[in-house]
Amino acid sequence: MAAHELGIVGAGNMAEAIVRGVVRAEVLKAGAIMAADPAAERRRVLEGLGAACTAHNADAAACPRVLLAVKPQVLPRVLTEIAPAVRPQATVISIAAGVTTAAIDQRLGGRGRIVRVMPNTPMLVGCGASAIAAGPRATPEDLDWTQRLFAAGGITCRVDEALLDAVTAVSGSGPAYFFYLIEAMVAAGVAEGLPQDVARALASATCTGAGRMLSETGESPQVLRARVTSPGGTTQRAMESLEAAGVMDALIAAVRAAAERSRELGK
Repeated sequence: MAAHELGIVGAGNMAEAIVRGVVRAEVLKAGAIMAADPAAERRRVLEGLGAACTAHNADAAACPRVLLAVKPQVLPRVLTEIAPAVRPQATVISIAAGVTTAAIDQRLGGRGRIVRVMPNTPMLVGCGASAIAAGPRATPEDLDWTQRLFAAGGITCRVDEALLDAVTAVSGSGPAYFFYLIEAMVAAGVAEGLPQDVARALASATCTGAGRMLSETGESPQVLRARVTSPGGTTQRAMESLEAAGVMDALIAAVRAAAERSRELGK
């Protein structure tokens, strides 16, 4: 196992995104990665990227750096399983929503230096957003290495662990809010007579372009929205309809609900 620098426990979509990113950015060579998953089809995906794969979690957990990429509901069982294999000085990185580093530390019996990260699915296309928090015994070097790993798939930031539930609600779950908006825009376009493919292409390009404007101009969303909203025009009528329907309040409530669910998962 010494030949593998990073062991990934769980080979789901997020693990795939991370492997694609780090190999593309040459942060690690694919041959330095070992991934473990009980599902043969998921192992085949990562094997196709050049990673070594195994059905045994303990094999991946024996690497000097370990990425826990399993669902929060199964993480406690997996931690109990791999604890004997984790090296005392390993860097252990978890991306499980809601599960605190203290809970991970307890299950591992004080083994490893623990870091917690909340990434999101746009890492699959190199446009992810990941927040990183230090846990028990994590060193500045552990945080730097973790940041390089996730920066291969998008932007990164460091936060206190207490803020990760909010991060989960904003950026972790955020892509789903965006896709929901696209669904509504497409449905509305079709209802107004546009062909499905045309409505989807227009809505997708519009939202992608708007996001790029926000990131590249440095302007606030309020300023950019005001520039589109001419007095008495079509956009103003649309915004008035959204405000009357309480869309802003509904979105804030949705983010709050996601944050609360993240806290529940950690209990």
